[in-house]
Amino acid sequence: MAHALSLAAAAAREGEIPVGAVVTDAAGTVIGTGRNARELTHDPTAHAEVVALRAAAASVGSWNLEGCTLVVTLEPCLMCAGAALQAHVSRIVFGAWDDKAGAVGSVYDVVRDRRLPTRAEVVGGVREHEASALLRTFFAARR
Repeated sequence: MAHALSLAAAAAREGEIPVGAVVTDAAGTVIGTGRNARELTHDPTAHAEVVALRAAAASVGSWNLEGCTLVVTLEPCLMCAGAALQAHVSRIVFGAWDDKAGAVGSVYDVVRDRRLPTRAEVVGGVREHEASALLRTFFAARR
């Protein structure tokens, strides 16, 4: 999570919503990183999780990331939760809950929906205060 938090802080410095993500393999080795890049790339899908999942898939040479963990500073949205499921990520660990758009436990719980063919373990609230503080500071400066 420390690595994801540093990526989120870097995103904020460049005017992006401060969200950072890291994908680790089953041994805990980082195989992909990402941070929000929508403003920079003009790409609506350039969320930290999607960027990290793409990097991880390129790193291992496969879209299938079974056994891997996605660590992200903010609870993933529907798109990112869906991307994690499509990649067969086994676990999602996140910092701050997103009570407006969260899709892994707060507003929705897509990744544990038994109607879907794949599911992921979820661990929420890891270093939540730090992740939330980054977001609060970022948005306070813009209001």
